[in-house]
Amino acid sequence: MKKQICILGSTGSIGTQALDVIQQHSDRYEVYCLTANNRYEMLADQARRFRPAAVVIGNEQHYEALKALLADCPEVKVYAGAKAIDEIVEAQPIDMVLTAMVGFAGLSPTIHAIKARKTICLANKETLVVAGELICQLAAQYHVNILPVDSEHSAIFQSIVGEGNNPIDKILLTASGGPFRNYTLEQMRGVKAADALKHPTWEMGAKITIDSASMMNKGFEVIEAKWLFGVEADKIQVLVHPQSIVHSAVQFVDGAVKAQLGVPDMRLPIQYAFSFPERLPLNGERLNLFSQPLEFFEPDMQKFRCLHMAYESIRKGGNMPCIVNAANEVVNEAFRKDRCGFLDMGDIIERTMQKATFIAKPTYDDYFATDAEARRIAGEMLDS
Repeated sequence: MKKQICILGSTGSIGTQALDVIQQHSDRYEVYCLTANNRYEMLADQARRFRPAAVVIGNEQHYEALKALLADCPEVKVYAGAKAIDEIVEAQPIDMVLTAMVGFAGLSPTIHAIKARKTICLANKETLVVAGELICQLAAQYHVNILPVDSEHSAIFQSIVGEGNNPIDKILLTASGGPFRNYTLEQMRGVKAADALKHPTWEMGAKITIDSASMMNKGFEVIEAKWLFGVEADKIQVLVHPQSIVHSAVQFVDGAVKAQLGVPDMRLPIQYAFSFPERLPLNGERLNLFSQPLEFFEPDMQKFRCLHMAYESIRKGGNMPCIVNAANEVVNEAFRKDRCGFLDMGDIIERTMQKATFIAKPTYDDYFATDAEARRIAGEMLDS
């Protein structure tokens, strides 16, 4: 029987590469459902190629247009809205849900998928950033595996497979450093979105590329690693590694370090999540260790304050990472629209952390209230 896969966010970078993996292994995997937020034309094209049982467009305004494009594919059911995304992940035939939606929007469908006992291939880092404790509790309660898809977390996962209960001494989380690694603070003050979107090694969506430039993306990955691997933040060290060859590493209590290396190709961690514990053939470039040196540097926390604030938020705990995530989503979008300076993003996030209501033991509803409050506070600062 082929594994039935639901892809949340199929038109994004992760989603399209996941479809490439599925196409390469069509004898093993089949698309059950595809979802997108706004790119309804691309979603329709994907539906024609893969003939899923259903597609869902998050933005309900595109429902009629999407339905018209798929009028001659009656076997593909068309739905719209956030509620439909929550419901489709519960469909009985689905084996795995790849959560590749961007931002806070990925939280609710992930929870619905866990409660429906679907294996989670996690590419939406905000889910664990916002509500890591709740997600881990639910995964344990419903006996659901969460398999990491981020290249760094997949590398950590691959490094601990076979280690049993051997304790982890330290996680070494690598970062490219983004396009501004060698800039001075003064140079960073004047950068624009177009500069930040030129990532040196990875091809990603606009929001994640900006987060990479500010190193907030790496801060979120620190939080994610804490929940995925049960390691406190002070045992997670970020290493700037411009070549993006060592995807991350684990140091054990005897001093041994295990790392996963490879070319920058997201299809590998996607496929590993789909096929675990098997390794399947994958077409693509192979690593040549003679081609370049491997360099590692400490991140500059003064230049990249977003990384520092992510560490602070996990030390504070409670709903503080949720506050940081919400404020970051607001300023990230504002920077892309030239409504906010690059360094101003960090200032607004920090001030939002100070002003938003702190809740030490948040409930599911608290996360949604926190998200709304932090967005409002950050938005008001942008407009002031």
